[in-house]
Amino acid sequence: MSRWQDILLNRKMVTCIFLGFTCIFLGFTSGMPLYVLIQLVPAWLRSNGVDLATIGLFALVSLPYTWKFLWSPLMDRFKLPFLGRRRGWALLTQIGLFFSIAALGRFDPSVSLQAIVATVFVISLFGASQDIVIDAYRRELLADDELGTGTSFFINAYRLSSLVPGSLALILSDLLPWSVVFWVTAAFMSVGIVTTFIVKEVSDDALAPGTLREAIVDPFVEFFSRDGIKTGSAILAFMFLYKLGDNMATALATPFYLDMGFSRTEIGSTLWSSIVGGIVGGIVMLKLSINRALWIFGFVQMFTILGFVWLSTVGHSPVGLFIVVSGEYLGVGLGAIALTAYMARETSMAFTATQFALFSSFIAIPRTFANASTGFIIEAIGYTLFFIVCTLIAIPGLLLLFKVAPWNGKRPA
Repeated sequence: MSRWQDILLNRKMVTCIFLGFTCIFLGFTSGMPLYVLIQLVPAWLRSNGVDLATIGLFALVSLPYTWKFLWSPLMDRFKLPFLGRRRGWALLTQIGLFFSIAALGRFDPSVSLQAIVATVFVISLFGASQDIVIDAYRRELLADDELGTGTSFFINAYRLSSLVPGSLALILSDLLPWSVVFWVTAAFMSVGIVTTFIVKEVSDDALAPGTLREAIVDPFVEFFSRDGIKTGSAILAFMFLYKLGDNMATALATPFYLDMGFSRTEIGSTLWSSIVGGIVGGIVMLKLSINRALWIFGFVQMFTILGFVWLSTVGHSPVGLFIVVSGEYLGVGLGAIALTAYMARETSMAFTATQFALFSSFIAIPRTFANASTGFIIEAIGYTLFFIVCTLIAIPGLLLLFKVAPWNGKRPA
């Protein structure tokens, strides 16, 4: 039996295939809030006449995704009095997300921008906190040699969730009032709530930090003492830069499609192709090491940005839209699988919530601040030149692979 079949069929991976439903559900509920913020909210605001610069600034409201490592030690240290250390926090955040997403439908963007900003911040806070606990849960479930394949299951689910705010909700918005659309979208959080009650707790309380100081200080000490400060800093810089180009390119993708003359139904009807990137990535990860996947998928996600350059010159073309959206999700899906598996590999089992939150926060920093500026950049230089700049920005992250994830799997001394 080959190595990947061993991984796929052993006891823990059978659990992960059960997680194929569990992970499809937990990954689904983990991704939903983020896609509400980056797909549905921009489309809602743009459809109500809000300018691109203002929409871009809404990315700053998602700062909790950038700073979630600040309160992740609390989730490592303290256990709520129900459902265990991971599931208790998961349930609390999921209920909060259900009500805050539904609340968006109460507002009119033309007169209630301040209330919308506050509600979007609450969604971001609960969404980032949910990511902390679900990322920790997944890391504690999988052994190191299962991370590539197991992560592909999770990322497939995470990407699948984009079909609700980015496809179903957009199509419904052409038929129903926005208040109903947001209630329908919020209802999908019940998938995660039910799953949280069903899955088993996997956290080992014996590994939990004994004090709050241990929960805050020890994760950072352990990380930088493992390979040294220089290598640790290079790893963080790599995580910061690896997806910067495609994060910027896709930040205002939905308003871009609308400005190219596509209807919300046309846009929503193509986003099912998001599944393809995750499936392809999962299959390829069965054969590739994490390091080599980072190299191959990194180049794929960089070159797929050029599809936006082409569409910005072609304009309204349904076939072109399908090609670009498919390429975008292929590149984003492949890169996300490889990077998430890499982050999990660099996480200590003793500090899963805090270290994983730190790593994912470094990914969120460029997405938050770069996305906030994209509206101003596009209005200054136009879509075509903007997407060319995004392609060039992707290069530094790839160059850091020589240091942090060499093709041969051995870091230079």
